[in-house]
Amino acid sequence: MYVTFLECSRCGARHERAKLHNLCRECGRPLLVRYDLARAGKTLTRDSLPGRVASLWRYREVLPVADDASITTLGEGWTPLAHARRLGERLGMPRLHLKDESFNPTGSFKARGMTAAVSMAKELGAERLAVPSAGNASGALAAYAAKAGLEAHIYMPRDASRVSVVECMQYGAHVVLVDGFINDCGRIISEKKEREGWFDVSTLKEPYRVEGKKTMAYELAEQMDWTLPDVVVYPTGGGTGLIGMWKAFDEMEELGWIDSKRPRMISVQAEGCAPIVNAFAAGADTAAAVTEPATVAAGLRVPVAIGDFMLLDILRKSNGTAVSVSDAEILESVREIGSAEGIFAAPEAGACLAGLRRLLELGEVDSDERAVLMITGSGLKYPHLWSDLP
Repeated sequence: MYVTFLECSRCGARHERAKLHNLCRECGRPLLVRYDLARAGKTLTRDSLPGRVASLWRYREVLPVADDASITTLGEGWTPLAHARRLGERLGMPRLHLKDESFNPTGSFKARGMTAAVSMAKELGAERLAVPSAGNASGALAAYAAKAGLEAHIYMPRDASRVSVVECMQYGAHVVLVDGFINDCGRIISEKKEREGWFDVSTLKEPYRVEGKKTMAYELAEQMDWTLPDVVVYPTGGGTGLIGMWKAFDEMEELGWIDSKRPRMISVQAEGCAPIVNAFAAGADTAAAVTEPATVAAGLRVPVAIGDFMLLDILRKSNGTAVSVSDAEILESVREIGSAEGIFAAPEAGACLAGLRRLLELGEVDSDERAVLMITGSGLKYPHLWSDLP
């Protein structure tokens, strides 16, 4: 295990590695895991990877678990990177790729974060885990907690997909439906967690979900033969995956695997809930909360992200941008991905395609660039969005 300490993303305060932490004790911002990459790189080399397990745990040295016995895995990661030839023809982008995270256990990229978070919670002695979720994170926590033999307490908006609610119950989780939004669910957990003995695994309120999700970038680099794409299009709710990928790019550079060139990171949100888009356009360093968030893409219905300052900094450092799209564009884009590439994508992924199309029209993305759309989950989790079809 090569973890050296945990570092606050805002004030830089250091925290002990072998202890359960939520937010920074000094300023209340997210913590990030730091590694001794010089030591890790002695065994974790590019040449060593082909013989390793075909899961995200192939990058074991840059993941935080100390004892292999603590690893709680369902086979997550190492998802396909598809060359989207037919979809690319429609857009005039011959080098378009789709990173299909629907192949993960529980059907979304949330499995990546939860394998790391639950493994660390188990290793550090937590017995009861709690999370607010509008959908995919709930199923992922419930599944990994079940695998680890831990309790899962899940608070979801009452209008969450029935599929997600049933999924959590079948994994044995304790599910509570709340009249409100995901931030209301998070507030209830914050109020109850000390009394109930819960460890809060909310987005960026513990240090390890970002570690699991950063492996998307490690895989992209490996699958693209160590030449990063020009553009990465990412659907942004809490933004853990985008933050994780950026962290991974820095780690890979320090390991000597890539150079300093980075993709332009593009954040896509729904018009009815676009705090990052609004803040980016205003030149702000943090985002104002959306008071009445509304979108068919449950994963994008996050009124404000605790990591907003990191997201905005990444977009600017990468010369990227943020764009919002309508629900109608999102649903049409899901159909277009399916009809062109045979992938039934979640609406959040539909937002990525709609956002890319908008940026192509505006001239902010060139048609000859190599772009990756993140297909963050499966459309099979959202049958209610098409319930009016014959």
